[in-house]
Amino acid sequence: MSEADSEARIVSETGIEARIVRIIEPVVEGLGYRLVRVRYSGLNGGTLQIMAERPDGSMTVEDCEILSRDVSPALDVEDPIERAYNLEISSPGIDRPLVRRSDFERWTGHEAKIELARMLDGRKRFRGLLAGVADDTILVDLTRGGAEGERVALPIADLAEAHLVLTDDLIRESLSRQKHAADGPEEIEAEA
Repeated sequence: MSEADSEARIVSETGIEARIVRIIEPVVEGLGYRLVRVRYSGLNGGTLQIMAERPDGSMTVEDCEILSRDVSPALDVEDPIERAYNLEISSPGIDRPLVRRSDFERWTGHEAKIELARMLDGRKRFRGLLAGVADDTILVDLTRGGAEGERVALPIADLAEAHLVLTDDLIRESLSRQKHAADGPEEIEAEA
C-alpha cells in the first residue's frame, strides 16, 4: 500500500467508537481498504455503522461483504459492545464525511459543512466551497455565515466533523467518477 493509501484520518472517534476503531482498522487496512468512520447507536436494538472505501474512493456490495466477513470475527473476539447489535458496512456515499487531508484536496470546489472542536472567530460551524489544504489548515470560501466568498483557513487540528453537501454539481461529479469505478454506494447489514 502506498503512503497516500495509508494516509491517517484527521477526524477521530472517542469512547466505544475509538475502541472499535483500534480493533477493526488493522483488519480494514490489511484488506486494502481505508476506514472512513465508525458510529455506534443504541437505537433500534443497537447499530454499529462502519464506513470504508477503496483507496480510489469506490466501494461495491462485494467490498462490503468482504469487510463484513472479516471484521465480524475481530469484533466477536474483542466484544467491545456488551449486547447484540446490527453491523452495517457501507460506503461513504455522495455526501461523504471528509476525514483525510486528501479528501479536502480531492473535493476542492465542492460545498462542505465543517464543524470545529474549538471556536474560531466566535464560531464553530462553517459552510462553503472547499479551496484546498495549505500547511495545517483547510481553506474554505464561505457561502453562508460570513461575507460570501470570504476565504477562511480552518485549523486541521481543531476539526471535529466535516462532510460534503449534496448539490447538483456533486451528483454530476460522483456519477462521472462512478463510470470509472464499480457500482455506486451500497451497504449490507448483518447480525452481530
